[in-house]
Amino acid sequence: MPSALQARTLSYQNLIIMNDNGTKANLGLRGKKIVLLGGTSGFGLATALAAAEEGAEVVVVSSRQQRVDEALSALPPGSKGYAVNLTDEQQIAGLFNQIGEFDHLIFTAGETLQLNELPSVKMDEARQFFEVRYWGALMAAKYGSPFMRKGGSITLTNGTIGLRPRKGWAVAASLTCAIEGLTRALAVELAPLRVNAVCAGMARTELWSNIPEVDREAMFNEHGSKLLTGRVGEASDIAEAFLYLMKGNFSTGQVIVVDGGGVLV
Repeated sequence: MPSALQARTLSYQNLIIMNDNGTKANLGLRGKKIVLLGGTSGFGLATALAAAEEGAEVVVVSSRQQRVDEALSALPPGSKGYAVNLTDEQQIAGLFNQIGEFDHLIFTAGETLQLNELPSVKMDEARQFFEVRYWGALMAAKYGSPFMRKGGSITLTNGTIGLRPRKGWAVAASLTCAIEGLTRALAVELAPLRVNAVCAGMARTELWSNIPEVDREAMFNEHGSKLLTGRVGEASDIAEAFLYLMKGNFSTGQVIVVDGGGVLV
């Protein structure tokens, strides 16, 4: 019978193979099936591309068929995609019935930001803001978790604005705090399935597409100059956190901040 040290060594070695060039490659996601709701753009697509590069089978989901088609053209052959209304409970339930068993669920779906100071907040729009980002995430966990294999995980998405709110961000800040609470509650309720969240700072993604390009670049440059890293994030930076949380078998109920040091300055 192997010792505890030998058992740990064997467990680690099971994650490693040799590439053709003789370097080691991590097998953590090789052969795993990953479903990414919101996986056709931004953080989701960057994570899908990175996971596929590690040998995972990826399934991307968006509300728009055009985005699904565009994402699939960038992903390896064998990747799959579905167009689903993520505010429709019946469609979400049907999606997971169609997909069947899988290993990891990533939820990055959400529309462009609508920012208004409190006197200008339109309540119907504020409620709608929660439809995909909160209720969609909750429904994904509800209907996706029964199909998840042993050792699987769910990773949600929120933002640092809940940690350092600013004027005009009341709705968005409250949403991010709701996602943080949901993450911890689901980690308890769905254990041993792991549930975590990535808390992202400002990054160059389609999230800001409603701002004119010149103004958007000025915003990125100004904000980036104040960060400890000297720049805003890229989608690929945030994707690294999603990869870690899928492979980090001892992490659950955690919210990982990836923001270039933004909450410190």
